[in-house]
Amino acid sequence: MVDVALNPSAAVELALDLYGNDILRLSFSFLKSKEDAEDIVQDTLIRFMQSGNVFQNEEQMKAWLLQVAANLCRDFLKSAQRKKTVSLPEGYDMAVEENLPEGESEVLQAVMALPEKYRSAIHLYYYEEFSTKEIAEILGKKEATIRSLLKRGREKLENMMKGGREDAKRI
Repeated sequence: MVDVALNPSAAVELALDLYGNDILRLSFSFLKSKEDAEDIVQDTLIRFMQSGNVFQNEEQMKAWLLQVAANLCRDFLKSAQRKKTVSLPEGYDMAVEENLPEGESEVLQAVMALPEKYRSAIHLYYYEEFSTKEIAEILGKKEATIRSLLKRGREKLENMMKGGREDAKRI
C-alpha cells in the first residue's frame, strides 16, 4: 500500500523510480517533444504529491499516474502554450535507446509516426502492457473503441513497415 499523504516526498520518489520512464514515454508518444514530455512528468508528479491518495498496490498507482499524464498531455495539446512553441524539424527523433534489439528502432519510429489516437493506444498496450479495459479507463474511451484503435493502428503500422521495406528494395 502506498499512502501519499503519509509521506509525499517518499511516495514521489517511489513513483519516479518505478514509473518515471513509463510516464516519459507515454508523454513523448503524445507530444513528440522530449522537453514537453519531461514537463508533463514533473506536472504529473506534482499532482501525485498533492493528491494525498492511498493506493492499494503499485499497479493502481501506475494506472493513476499514466491517466493523469495522458490527461495533462491532452490539455497541453489543446493549450495556447503549445501553439506558441516552435516545433522541431521533421525527421528529428528523440534519441533511440541503444539497447533496443535490431529492427526495434524501426518499429518505434513507425509507432511514433502514427496519428496520436493510434499511437497512445498502441504504446499503452504493447509497451506498458495494459489491457484494453485499463487503456479505456486511462484514455477515457470505451473498451470497444480501444480495440478498434489497436486494430487500425496495427494495420497502419503493417502498411508503413511494408512500404518501408519495398522502398528499401527499390534503392
